[in-house]
Amino acid sequence: MPTPILDFDALAQAISGRTVLCIGDIMLDEFVYGEVSRISPEAPAPVIAAQRSEIHVGGAGNVARNVASLGARCIFVGLIGEDDAGARLAAALDDQTGIESVLVRDASRPTTRKVRFVSEHFSTHMLRADWEQALAASDDVETKLIDAILPQIARADIVLLSDYAKGVLTARVIRHTIDAARKLGKPVIVDPKSLNWAIYRGATLLTPNRKEFSEATRSRAETVQSIVEASEDVMRLADCEAILVTQGERGMTLVPRNGGAVHVPAVPVKVRDVSGAGDTVAATLAVSLAAGADWDTALRMANAAAAVAVGKQGTASVSAAELRRKILPHATLAAEEKIVLDPAALDAQLAEWKRQGLRVGFTNGCFDILHPGHVKVLTAARAACDRLIVGLNSDASVRRLKGADRPVQDERARAEVLAALEAVDLVVIFAEDTPIDLITRIKPGVLVKGGDYTREQVVGHEVVEAAGGVVVLVDILQGFSTTALVHRARGGSN
Repeated sequence: MPTPILDFDALAQAISGRTVLCIGDIMLDEFVYGEVSRISPEAPAPVIAAQRSEIHVGGAGNVARNVASLGARCIFVGLIGEDDAGARLAAALDDQTGIESVLVRDASRPTTRKVRFVSEHFSTHMLRADWEQALAASDDVETKLIDAILPQIARADIVLLSDYAKGVLTARVIRHTIDAARKLGKPVIVDPKSLNWAIYRGATLLTPNRKEFSEATRSRAETVQSIVEASEDVMRLADCEAILVTQGERGMTLVPRNGGAVHVPAVPVKVRDVSGAGDTVAATLAVSLAAGADWDTALRMANAAAAVAVGKQGTASVSAAELRRKILPHATLAAEEKIVLDPAALDAQLAEWKRQGLRVGFTNGCFDILHPGHVKVLTAARAACDRLIVGLNSDASVRRLKGADRPVQDERARAEVLAALEAVDLVVIFAEDTPIDLITRIKPGVLVKGGDYTREQVVGHEVVEAAGGVVVLVDILQGFSTTALVHRARGGSN
Protein backbone atom coordinates (compact mmCIF):
# COMPACT_ATOMS: atom_id res chain seq x y z
CA MET A 1 0.00 0.00 0.00
CA PRO A 2 1.50 3.41 -0.96
CA THR A 3 2.27 5.87 1.81
CA PRO A 4 -0.54 8.45 1.99
CA ILE A 5 0.33 12.05 1.20
CA LEU A 6 0.91 14.12 4.32
CA ASP A 7 -0.55 17.62 3.94
CA PHE A 8 1.89 19.21 6.35
CA ASP A 9 0.74 22.80 5.91
CA ALA A 10 -2.91 21.96 6.62
CA LEU A 11 -1.88 19.95 9.68
CA ALA A 12 0.40 22.73 10.93
CA GLN A 13 -2.46 25.20 10.63
CA ALA A 14 -4.72 22.86 12.62
CA ILE A 15 -2.00 22.42 15.26
CA SER A 16 -1.79 26.18 15.76
CA GLY A 17 -5.31 26.18 17.16
CA ARG A 18 -4.84 23.32 19.64
CA THR A 19 -3.98 23.23 23.34
CA VAL A 20 -2.01 20.49 25.08
CA LEU A 21 -2.15 20.01 28.85
CA CYS A 22 1.29 18.69 29.82
CA ILE A 23 1.87 17.34 33.33
CA GLY A 24 5.12 15.94 34.66
CA ASP A 25 8.56 16.26 36.19
CA ILE A 26 10.36 19.44 35.20
CA MET A 27 14.12 19.84 35.60
CA LEU A 28 16.88 22.33 34.95
CA ASP A 29 19.27 21.00 32.30
CA GLU A 30 22.72 22.57 32.18
CA PHE A 31 25.28 21.73 29.50
CA VAL A 32 28.93 22.64 29.97
CA TYR A 33 30.79 22.41 26.65
CA GLY A 34 34.55 22.25 26.30
CA GLU A 35 37.47 20.24 24.98
CA VAL A 36 39.24 17.31 26.58
CA SER A 37 42.72 18.58 27.39
CA ARG A 38 44.34 15.73 29.30
CA ILE A 39 43.79 12.62 31.43
CA SER A 40 43.37 13.17 35.15
CA PRO A 41 46.38 11.85 37.16
CA GLU A 42 44.10 11.01 40.10
CA ALA A 43 41.82 8.74 38.07
CA PRO A 44 41.73 7.35 34.51
CA ALA A 45 39.24 9.96 33.34
CA PRO A 46 39.47 12.84 30.84
CA VAL A 47 39.67 16.43 32.06
CA ILE A 48 37.40 18.82 30.15
CA ALA A 49 38.37 22.49 29.79
CA ALA A 50 35.05 24.33 30.01
CA GLN A 51 34.45 26.93 27.29
CA ARG A 52 30.74 27.72 27.40
CA SER A 53 27.55 26.62 29.11
CA GLU A 54 23.86 26.52 28.24
CA ILE A 55 20.75 26.21 30.39
CA HIS A 56 17.58 24.51 29.15
CA VAL A 57 14.16 23.71 30.56
CA GLY A 58 14.31 19.91 30.70
CA GLY A 59 12.20 16.88 31.46
CA ALA A 60 8.47 17.48 31.07
CA GLY A 61 9.32 21.16 30.67
CA ASN A 62 11.08 20.28 27.43
CA VAL A 63 7.91 18.54 26.27
CA ALA A 64 6.08 21.81 26.88
CA ARG A 65 8.76 23.74 24.97
CA ASN A 66 8.35 21.40 21.99
CA VAL A 67 4.57 21.71 22.05
CA ALA A 68 4.92 25.49 21.88
CA SER A 69 7.68 25.50 19.26
CA LEU A 70 5.55 23.26 17.01
CA GLY A 71 2.86 25.93 17.06
CA ALA A 72 0.35 24.69 19.64
CA ARG A 73 -0.46 26.19 23.03
CA CYS A 74 0.68 24.37 26.16
CA ILE A 75 -0.66 24.47 29.70
CA PHE A 76 2.07 23.02 31.89
CA VAL A 77 1.64 21.70 35.43
CA GLY A 78 4.75 20.70 37.37
CA LEU A 79 6.55 20.72 40.70
CA ILE A 80 9.56 22.82 41.74
CA GLY A 81 11.38 23.58 44.96
CA GLU A 82 11.80 26.92 46.71
CA ASP A 83 15.33 27.37 45.40
CA ASP A 84 17.39 29.12 42.74
CA ALA A 85 16.95 26.33 40.18
CA GLY A 86 13.18 26.48 40.65
CA ALA A 87 13.17 30.25 40.24
CA ARG A 88 15.19 29.99 37.04
CA LEU A 89 12.80 27.37 35.65
CA ALA A 90 9.74 29.46 36.50
CA ALA A 91 11.29 32.52 34.84
CA ALA A 92 12.25 30.52 31.74
CA LEU A 93 8.71 29.18 31.35
CA ASP A 94 7.26 32.67 31.79
CA ASP A 95 9.51 33.89 28.98
CA GLN A 96 8.46 31.08 26.63
CA THR A 97 5.78 32.13 24.17
CA GLY A 98 2.91 29.66 24.00
CA ILE A 99 3.33 28.16 27.49
CA GLU A 100 1.08 28.86 30.45
CA SER A 101 2.72 27.39 33.54
CA VAL A 102 0.94 26.28 36.70
CA LEU A 103 3.74 25.39 39.11
CA VAL A 104 3.30 23.82 42.54
CA ARG A 105 6.13 24.61 44.97
CA ASP A 106 7.45 22.22 47.59
CA ALA A 107 9.97 23.75 50.00
CA SER A 108 10.91 20.30 51.33
CA ARG A 109 12.57 19.14 48.10
CA PRO A 110 15.18 20.55 45.71
CA THR A 111 14.28 21.35 42.12
CA THR A 112 15.71 18.59 39.92
CA ARG A 113 18.90 19.80 38.26
CA LYS A 114 21.21 17.95 35.88
CA VAL A 115 24.61 19.21 34.73
CA ARG A 116 26.22 17.52 31.73
CA PHE A 117 29.84 18.00 30.70
CA VAL A 118 30.16 17.57 26.94
CA SER A 119 33.13 17.40 24.57
CA GLU A 120 32.44 20.17 22.05
CA HIS A 121 34.34 18.55 19.20
CA PHE A 122 33.03 15.00 19.55
CA SER A 123 29.57 15.85 21.03
CA THR A 124 30.34 13.19 23.65
CA HIS A 125 28.88 13.37 27.15
CA MET A 126 31.77 12.95 29.60
CA LEU A 127 29.93 13.24 32.92
CA ARG A 128 26.52 14.08 34.35
CA ALA A 129 25.97 15.41 37.89
CA ASP A 130 22.43 15.30 39.31
CA TRP A 131 20.73 17.12 42.18
CA GLU A 132 17.34 15.55 42.82
CA GLN A 133 15.00 13.90 45.26
CA ALA A 134 13.27 11.12 43.37
CA LEU A 135 10.51 10.53 45.90
CA ALA A 136 6.75 10.60 45.44
CA ALA A 137 5.11 13.88 46.35
CA SER A 138 3.66 14.05 49.85
CA ASP A 139 -0.08 13.71 50.38
CA ASP A 140 -0.43 17.46 50.77
CA VAL A 141 1.55 18.22 47.59
CA GLU A 142 -0.37 15.50 45.72
CA THR A 143 -3.60 17.27 46.58
CA LYS A 144 -2.19 20.60 45.39
CA LEU A 145 -1.13 18.99 42.11
CA ILE A 146 -4.56 17.44 41.55
CA ASP A 147 -6.26 20.73 42.36
CA ALA A 148 -4.00 22.46 39.85
CA ILE A 149 -4.57 19.85 37.11
CA LEU A 150 -8.30 19.16 37.12
CA PRO A 151 -9.53 22.68 36.18
CA GLN A 152 -7.17 22.71 33.17
CA ILE A 153 -8.41 19.51 31.50
CA ALA A 154 -11.55 21.09 30.04
CA ARG A 155 -9.38 23.79 28.42
CA ALA A 156 -7.18 21.29 26.59
CA ASP A 157 -7.63 19.22 23.44
CA ILE A 158 -5.33 16.46 24.68
CA VAL A 159 -3.52 15.54 27.92
CA LEU A 160 0.13 14.45 28.02
CA LEU A 161 1.73 12.82 31.08
CA SER A 162 5.52 13.02 31.00
CA ASP A 163 6.77 10.70 33.74
CA TYR A 164 10.41 10.99 34.81
CA ALA A 165 9.79 9.25 38.16
CA LYS A 166 10.75 12.34 40.17
CA GLY A 167 7.56 12.47 42.21
CA VAL A 168 4.88 14.39 40.30
CA LEU A 169 3.02 11.54 38.63
CA THR A 170 2.05 9.45 41.61
CA ALA A 171 -0.58 6.75 41.22
CA ARG A 172 -3.17 9.06 42.75
CA VAL A 173 -2.34 12.01 40.49
CA ILE A 174 -2.35 9.75 37.42
CA ARG A 175 -5.69 8.19 38.34
CA HIS A 176 -7.46 11.50 38.96
CA THR A 177 -6.08 12.94 35.73
CA ILE A 178 -6.92 10.03 33.41
CA ASP A 179 -10.39 9.52 34.88
CA ALA A 180 -11.23 13.22 34.54
CA ALA A 181 -9.87 13.33 30.98
CA ARG A 182 -11.85 10.29 29.91
CA LYS A 183 -15.01 11.73 31.43
CA LEU A 184 -14.52 14.84 29.25
CA GLY A 185 -13.56 12.81 26.16
CA LYS A 186 -9.96 14.04 26.09
CA PRO A 187 -7.25 11.69 24.74
CA VAL A 188 -4.35 10.97 27.10
CA ILE A 189 -0.77 10.23 26.04
CA VAL A 190 1.63 8.80 28.61
CA ASP A 191 5.42 8.71 28.34
CA PRO A 192 5.75 6.07 31.09
CA LYS A 193 8.47 5.46 33.63
CA SER A 194 6.80 2.99 35.97
CA LEU A 195 7.04 -0.66 34.93
CA ASN A 196 3.57 -1.22 36.35
CA TRP A 197 1.50 -0.01 33.42
CA ALA A 198 -1.72 -0.78 35.25
CA ILE A 199 -1.41 2.61 36.94
CA TYR A 200 -1.85 4.21 33.49
CA ARG A 201 -5.06 2.29 32.86
CA GLY A 202 -7.40 4.17 30.55
CA ALA A 203 -4.74 6.21 28.73
CA THR A 204 -5.09 6.47 24.96
CA LEU A 205 -1.44 5.91 24.01
CA LEU A 206 1.69 4.75 25.85
CA THR A 207 5.09 5.75 24.39
CA PRO A 208 7.86 3.69 26.06
CA ASN A 209 11.32 3.35 24.61
CA ARG A 210 12.55 -0.13 23.76
CA LYS A 211 14.28 -0.66 27.12
CA GLU A 212 11.21 0.43 29.09
CA PHE A 213 8.94 -1.72 26.93
CA SER A 214 11.17 -4.75 27.29
CA GLU A 215 11.31 -4.43 31.08
CA ALA A 216 7.59 -3.77 31.47
CA THR A 217 6.55 -6.66 29.23
CA ARG A 218 9.44 -8.99 30.11
CA SER A 219 10.09 -9.50 26.42
CA ARG A 220 13.23 -9.05 24.33
CA ALA A 221 11.44 -6.76 21.86
CA GLU A 222 14.02 -7.42 19.17
CA THR A 223 11.66 -7.57 16.18
CA VAL A 224 8.45 -5.86 15.13
CA GLN A 225 6.59 -9.14 15.55
CA SER A 226 7.88 -9.65 19.08
CA ILE A 227 6.79 -6.11 19.97
CA VAL A 228 3.33 -6.77 18.52
CA GLU A 229 2.95 -10.01 20.45
CA ALA A 230 4.11 -8.48 23.74
CA SER A 231 1.85 -5.46 23.26
CA GLU A 232 -1.40 -7.40 23.10
CA ASP A 233 -1.47 -8.41 26.76
CA VAL A 234 -0.30 -5.06 28.14
CA MET A 235 -2.81 -3.14 26.05
CA ARG A 236 -5.58 -5.15 27.67
CA LEU A 237 -3.99 -4.60 31.10
CA ALA A 238 -3.62 -0.84 30.56
CA ASP A 239 -6.90 -0.52 28.61
CA CYS A 240 -5.16 1.70 26.07
CA GLU A 241 -5.79 2.16 22.36
CA ALA A 242 -2.18 1.89 21.20
CA ILE A 243 1.46 1.52 22.19
CA LEU A 244 4.33 3.26 20.44
CA VAL A 245 7.78 1.80 21.05
CA THR A 246 10.67 4.13 20.18
CA GLN A 247 13.87 2.31 19.27
CA GLY A 248 16.49 4.94 18.46
CA GLU A 249 18.31 4.11 15.25
CA ARG A 250 15.90 1.20 14.67
CA GLY A 251 12.95 3.54 14.21
CA MET A 252 9.51 3.34 15.82
CA THR A 253 6.81 0.70 16.02
CA LEU A 254 3.16 1.58 16.63
CA VAL A 255 0.82 -1.21 17.71
CA PRO A 256 -2.85 -0.15 17.76
CA ARG A 257 -5.39 -2.21 19.62
CA ASN A 258 -7.53 -2.33 16.49
CA GLY A 259 -5.67 -2.58 13.20
CA GLY A 260 -2.25 -3.59 11.97
CA ALA A 261 1.07 -2.54 13.42
CA VAL A 262 3.07 0.18 11.67
CA HIS A 263 6.86 0.39 11.73
CA VAL A 264 8.85 3.36 10.40
CA PRO A 265 12.65 3.28 10.10
CA ALA A 266 14.63 6.10 11.65
CA VAL A 267 15.31 9.07 9.38
CA PRO A 268 19.03 9.05 8.49
CA VAL A 269 20.75 11.84 10.39
CA LYS A 270 24.07 12.67 12.02
CA VAL A 271 23.37 12.25 15.73
CA ARG A 272 24.82 15.03 17.88
CA ASP A 273 22.89 14.60 21.14
CA VAL A 274 19.98 12.32 22.08
CA SER A 275 19.04 14.36 25.17
CA GLY A 276 15.33 15.14 25.09
CA ALA A 277 14.52 13.22 21.91
CA GLY A 278 11.77 11.32 23.72
CA ASP A 279 10.28 14.63 24.83
CA THR A 280 10.14 15.75 21.21
CA VAL A 281 8.42 12.52 20.15
CA ALA A 282 5.77 12.82 22.87
CA ALA A 283 5.09 16.48 22.07
CA THR A 284 4.82 15.86 18.33
CA LEU A 285 2.42 12.98 18.83
CA ALA A 286 0.30 15.12 21.15
CA VAL A 287 -0.02 18.11 18.81
CA SER A 288 -0.60 15.87 15.77
CA LEU A 289 -3.33 13.81 17.40
CA ALA A 290 -4.90 16.93 18.91
CA ALA A 291 -5.10 18.36 15.38
CA GLY A 292 -6.95 15.30 14.13
CA ALA A 293 -4.12 13.31 12.55
CA ASP A 294 -4.47 9.55 12.24
CA TRP A 295 -1.99 7.12 13.81
CA ASP A 296 0.13 6.82 10.65
CA THR A 297 0.47 10.56 10.15
CA ALA A 298 1.23 11.22 13.83
CA LEU A 299 3.88 8.48 13.72
CA ARG A 300 5.59 9.95 10.65
CA MET A 301 5.55 13.41 12.21
CA ALA A 302 7.09 12.14 15.46
CA ASN A 303 9.74 10.13 13.64
CA ALA A 304 10.85 13.14 11.61
CA ALA A 305 10.81 15.40 14.69
CA ALA A 306 13.08 12.97 16.54
CA ALA A 307 15.57 13.15 13.67
CA VAL A 308 15.65 16.95 13.95
CA ALA A 309 16.09 16.83 17.73
CA VAL A 310 19.04 14.39 17.78
CA GLY A 311 20.82 16.51 15.19
CA LYS A 312 21.02 19.38 17.70
CA GLN A 313 23.13 19.94 20.79
CA GLY A 314 21.54 19.93 24.22
CA THR A 315 17.92 19.46 25.23
CA ALA A 316 16.51 20.70 21.94
CA SER A 317 13.09 21.82 20.84
CA VAL A 318 11.91 21.47 17.25
CA SER A 319 10.13 24.20 15.30
CA ALA A 320 7.37 23.67 12.77
CA ALA A 321 9.67 25.00 10.03
CA GLU A 322 12.44 22.52 10.94
CA LEU A 323 9.93 19.66 10.99
CA ARG A 324 8.54 20.74 7.63
CA ARG A 325 12.00 20.67 6.06
CA LYS A 326 12.64 17.21 7.45
CA ILE A 327 9.32 15.62 6.56
CA LEU A 328 8.68 16.93 3.05
CA PRO A 329 10.74 15.87 0.02
CA HIS A 330 13.67 18.16 -0.71
CA ALA A 331 12.34 18.96 -4.18
CA THR A 332 9.19 20.33 -2.59
CA LEU A 333 11.17 22.68 -0.38
CA ALA A 334 14.07 23.72 -2.57
CA ALA A 335 12.41 26.71 -4.22
CA GLU A 336 10.15 28.02 -1.49
CA GLU A 337 12.87 27.93 1.16
CA LYS A 338 14.75 30.52 -0.89
CA ILE A 339 11.91 33.06 -0.74
CA VAL A 340 12.42 35.43 2.19
CA LEU A 341 9.34 37.17 3.58
CA ASP A 342 10.67 38.10 7.02
CA PRO A 343 13.40 40.78 7.28
CA ALA A 344 14.71 39.07 10.42
CA ALA A 345 15.21 35.86 8.43
CA LEU A 346 17.17 37.81 5.82
CA ASP A 347 19.38 39.34 8.52
CA ALA A 348 19.98 35.92 10.07
CA GLN A 349 20.98 34.42 6.71
CA LEU A 350 23.28 37.32 5.93
CA ALA A 351 24.93 36.97 9.35
CA GLU A 352 25.51 33.26 8.74
CA TRP A 353 27.03 33.85 5.30
CA LYS A 354 29.23 36.57 6.76
CA ARG A 355 30.36 34.21 9.51
CA GLN A 356 31.33 31.70 6.82
CA GLY A 357 33.29 34.36 4.94
CA LEU A 358 31.09 34.14 1.83
CA ARG A 359 30.83 36.91 -0.77
CA VAL A 360 27.20 38.01 -1.30
CA GLY A 361 25.99 39.27 -4.68
CA PHE A 362 22.80 41.15 -5.56
CA THR A 363 20.76 41.83 -8.66
CA ASN A 364 17.18 42.87 -9.16
CA GLY A 365 14.31 43.15 -11.61
CA CYS A 366 10.64 42.46 -12.34
CA PHE A 367 11.25 39.04 -14.00
CA ASP A 368 7.64 38.93 -15.19
CA ILE A 369 8.27 36.27 -17.83
CA LEU A 370 11.62 34.56 -17.30
CA HIS A 371 13.56 34.26 -20.57
CA PRO A 372 17.12 33.32 -21.66
CA GLY A 373 18.31 36.90 -21.25
CA HIS A 374 17.35 36.80 -17.59
CA VAL A 375 19.00 33.43 -17.13
CA LYS A 376 22.28 34.70 -18.61
CA VAL A 377 22.38 37.67 -16.21
CA LEU A 378 21.51 35.51 -13.21
CA THR A 379 24.09 32.81 -13.97
CA ALA A 380 26.76 35.42 -14.63
CA ALA A 381 25.84 37.16 -11.38
CA ARG A 382 26.16 33.93 -9.45
CA ALA A 383 29.57 33.30 -10.99
CA ALA A 384 30.76 36.61 -9.52
CA CYS A 385 29.89 35.73 -5.91
CA ASP A 386 29.40 32.89 -3.45
CA ARG A 387 25.71 33.56 -2.73
CA LEU A 388 23.27 35.47 -4.94
CA ILE A 389 20.27 37.44 -3.66
CA VAL A 390 17.67 38.54 -6.20
CA GLY A 391 15.52 41.57 -5.37
CA LEU A 392 12.08 41.18 -6.96
CA ASN A 393 9.68 44.08 -7.56
CA SER A 394 6.31 43.56 -5.90
CA ASP A 395 3.12 43.56 -7.98
CA ALA A 396 2.33 47.15 -7.01
CA SER A 397 5.85 48.21 -7.90
CA VAL A 398 5.65 46.53 -11.34
CA ARG A 399 2.32 48.25 -12.08
CA ARG A 400 3.85 51.63 -11.35
CA LEU A 401 6.85 50.88 -13.56
CA LYS A 402 5.27 48.90 -16.41
CA GLY A 403 1.61 49.90 -16.51
CA ALA A 404 -1.75 48.70 -15.21
CA ASP A 405 -1.73 45.51 -17.32
CA ARG A 406 1.46 44.19 -15.70
CA PRO A 407 2.67 41.99 -14.16
CA VAL A 408 1.41 38.98 -16.09
CA GLN A 409 2.33 36.73 -13.12
CA ASP A 410 1.87 37.74 -9.49
CA GLU A 411 4.84 38.24 -7.21
CA ARG A 412 4.58 34.81 -5.56
CA ALA A 413 4.62 33.03 -8.92
CA ARG A 414 7.56 35.12 -10.13
CA ALA A 415 9.44 34.47 -6.88
CA GLU A 416 8.90 30.70 -7.12
CA VAL A 417 10.19 30.57 -10.70
CA LEU A 418 13.31 32.54 -9.74
CA ALA A 419 13.89 30.46 -6.63
CA ALA A 420 13.79 27.27 -8.69
CA LEU A 421 16.97 28.34 -10.48
CA GLU A 422 20.18 26.82 -9.18
CA ALA A 423 21.99 30.15 -9.60
CA VAL A 424 19.65 31.91 -7.14
CA ASP A 425 20.21 31.53 -3.39
CA LEU A 426 17.57 33.92 -2.03
CA VAL A 427 14.65 35.92 -3.44
CA VAL A 428 13.51 39.04 -1.57
CA ILE A 429 10.39 40.94 -2.68
CA PHE A 430 10.53 44.72 -2.27
CA ALA A 431 7.61 47.15 -2.55
CA GLU A 432 9.48 50.32 -3.55
CA ASP A 433 10.18 51.41 -7.12
CA THR A 434 13.92 50.85 -6.62
CA PRO A 435 15.83 48.38 -4.44
CA ILE A 436 17.96 51.05 -2.75
CA ASP A 437 16.62 50.29 0.75
CA LEU A 438 17.19 46.58 0.23
CA ILE A 439 20.71 47.13 -1.09
CA THR A 440 21.48 49.35 1.91
CA ARG A 441 20.29 46.60 4.22
CA ILE A 442 22.23 43.81 2.47
CA LYS A 443 25.40 45.75 1.56
CA PRO A 444 26.39 43.16 -1.06
CA GLY A 445 29.99 42.69 -2.09
CA VAL A 446 28.91 42.46 -5.74
CA LEU A 447 26.09 44.39 -7.45
CA VAL A 448 25.14 42.98 -10.86
CA LYS A 449 23.02 44.45 -13.69
CA GLY A 450 22.67 43.91 -17.43
CA GLY A 451 25.04 45.67 -19.81
CA ASP A 452 22.26 47.96 -21.07
CA TYR A 453 23.00 50.04 -17.92
CA THR A 454 26.06 52.14 -17.19
CA ARG A 455 27.74 51.94 -13.80
CA GLU A 456 26.33 55.32 -12.82
CA GLN A 457 22.80 54.20 -13.74
CA VAL A 458 22.86 51.15 -11.47
CA VAL A 459 20.77 51.87 -8.38
CA GLY A 460 22.82 51.38 -5.22
CA HIS A 461 26.28 51.56 -6.79
CA GLU A 462 27.33 54.27 -4.32
CA VAL A 463 26.28 52.16 -1.32
CA VAL A 464 28.11 49.06 -2.57
CA GLU A 465 31.30 50.82 -3.58
CA ALA A 466 31.43 52.80 -0.33
CA ALA A 467 31.41 49.48 1.53
CA GLY A 468 34.25 48.10 -0.61
CA GLY A 469 32.10 46.20 -3.08
CA VAL A 470 32.09 46.24 -6.88
CA VAL A 471 29.54 46.76 -9.67
CA VAL A 472 29.51 44.13 -12.43
CA LEU A 473 27.76 44.72 -15.77
CA VAL A 474 26.81 41.61 -17.75
CA ASP A 475 26.41 41.68 -21.53
CA ILE A 476 22.75 41.16 -22.32
CA LEU A 477 21.48 38.51 -24.71
CA GLN A 478 20.02 40.30 -27.70
CA GLY A 479 16.55 39.47 -29.00
CA PHE A 480 14.84 38.82 -25.68
CA SER A 481 12.49 41.22 -23.98
CA THR A 482 9.65 40.59 -21.53
CA THR A 483 7.66 43.49 -22.99
CA ALA A 484 8.02 42.05 -26.51
CA LEU A 485 7.01 38.58 -25.30
CA VAL A 486 3.91 39.94 -23.59
CA HIS A 487 3.00 41.95 -26.70
CA ARG A 488 3.39 38.88 -28.91
CA ALA A 489 1.36 36.68 -26.53
CA ARG A 490 -1.48 39.20 -26.65
CA GLY A 491 -1.67 39.02 -30.41
CA GLY A 492 0.70 41.80 -31.41
CA SER A 493 3.24 41.52 -34.21
CA ASN A 494 6.94 40.89 -33.70
